[in-house]
Amino acid sequence: QVQLVESGGGSVQAGGSLRLSCAASEYTGSRLCMGWFRQAPGKEREWCSFINSDGSLFSYADSVKGRFTISRDNAKNILYLQMNSLKPEDTAMYYCAADLFCTTVLTGQSDYWGQGTQVTVSS
Repeated sequence: QVQLVESGGGSVQAGGSLRLSCAASEYTGSRLCMGWFRQAPGKEREWCSFINSDGSLFSYADSVKGRFTISRDNAKNILYLQMNSLKPEDTAMYYCAADLFCTTVLTGQSDYWGQGTQVTVSS
């Protein structure tokens, strides 16, 4: 059972940056695709990005493309999300997810989820 723990959230002003981290409890590098989702109050969970097990394939939702960068350090079992040019509409709880298949991560049906880290962007 893989456990995921997010960190790095906080409050920033519009235009600022944050880097989220997601630490996995065991080695995920050769096995698991990982991704980031977010959910704002009163809204459905939204997929942001995913990255495959070796980091060679990644994708972004249009809403974050060009501003967010996903990466992973398989030696440390950590997934990252660098968020730049933050906007008030980026305010949400951010979750990391992991699964054997990126198609499953993309559809939000991952086997493993973290508890989330809150990001608040003020105007």
